[in-house]
Amino acid sequence: MKATEQLKEEHKAIKLMLEILNKVCEKLESGKAVNPEHLEKIVEFIRVFADRCHHGKEEDLLFPAMEEAGIPRQGGPIGVMLLEHNMGRDYVKSLSDAVNKYKTGDRTISDKIVENARNYIALLTPHINKEDNILYPMADMRVPKEKQEELLAEFEKVENERIGPGKHEEFHRLLHNLREIYLGNS
Repeated sequence: MKATEQLKEEHKAIKLMLEILNKVCEKLESGKAVNPEHLEKIVEFIRVFADRCHHGKEEDLLFPAMEEAGIPRQGGPIGVMLLEHNMGRDYVKSLSDAVNKYKTGDRTISDKIVENARNYIALLTPHINKEDNILYPMADMRVPKEKQEELLAEFEKVENERIGPGKHEEFHRLLHNLREIYLGNS
């Protein structure tokens, strides 16, 4: 397996969470309450799985390997991805703040949850597409096979150090549970 293939697999989980988040937004927009614990878990998934782990692998390992292979950071796709990662963090920070208020019983904050969630979904959906179809193929063409293998080993360390053993599987169980609740059997 190539390092980029593992990242694409992680994208599948992130896209599923974005679908779930979209359904949560629809529920809030129709005036229905959402379990605050679900909101909290969604934010945790985004912060830990998508950002700390997945984006961490890209920013700390893949992107530097791509730069080493001659793909520029500035004025190129790496720079755009980094900018979008930071934009996403801003949306998630605002989403998290709104979820914390929602947890206290403040339902007037639902609009802020929806606004930041929708902005995050609108940013990340094409972002993932660009990585899967432009950035990763560039990496596959330019980053040598040996370096790709080294990246995979480093990815394993990132998972263990940044999210801890067993947390990856816990996030997949969470995804499965939330999919059942918000998406049904689809």
